[in-house]
Amino acid sequence: MTSGVPVHWLDRARALCTGRRRTILGIAGTPGAGKSSFAEALVETLGARAVLVPMDGFHLAGSELSRLGRADRKGAPDTFDVPGYAAMLARLRAAPPGETIYAPQFRREIEEAVAGAIPVAPSVDLVVTEGNYLLLDNPPWDGVRPLLDACWYVDIDAGTRIERLVARHRRHGRSETGARDWVMRSDEANARLIETTRRRADAVLRWPQDGE
Repeated sequence: MTSGVPVHWLDRARALCTGRRRTILGIAGTPGAGKSSFAEALVETLGARAVLVPMDGFHLAGSELSRLGRADRKGAPDTFDVPGYAAMLARLRAAPPGETIYAPQFRREIEEAVAGAIPVAPSVDLVVTEGNYLLLDNPPWDGVRPLLDACWYVDIDAGTRIERLVARHRRHGRSETGARDWVMRSDEANARLIETTRRRADAVLRWPQDGE
């Protein structure tokens, strides 16, 4: 392994960097599966040729979720700007020579997305994008998968997933009871949907167990 990423996964990612055009690799999976940390480690290891553009940058703002009556379901499929995400992926694929593209980034410390926070330089060969719903086949999410050159699914057992999520919500200020309630009510509902998309992935891995 290199920097924690098994060599065979690095080799598969490097194979996508053909040099002929920019390619996009999706990393999908349930909340708490480890897809974010895997994507970050992969991009860090690949260096300047790769950039991470997460799906979470396209969360609808808290004020808009409140207006729509969806604030208590933040993270569900209908709480994202899906057409905007697909348009960004298409733009990243078709970027003309010399153009730097700026993507939004979700900041957990403020629970909002910040526009223009991720620069994608012309020299970037591979864009890695990670998120829960990359493999959904119902509109409008079904417009995402055709924009990915490959999509891998990060798998995990339910018990580990739940405990990771509870710990995450505790770190961001929820009580033990509040964190567990949110996980069982919201995150697990999303996870059951996402698990149905596993079969559409090009490859399945476990992180960090895979390759150790």
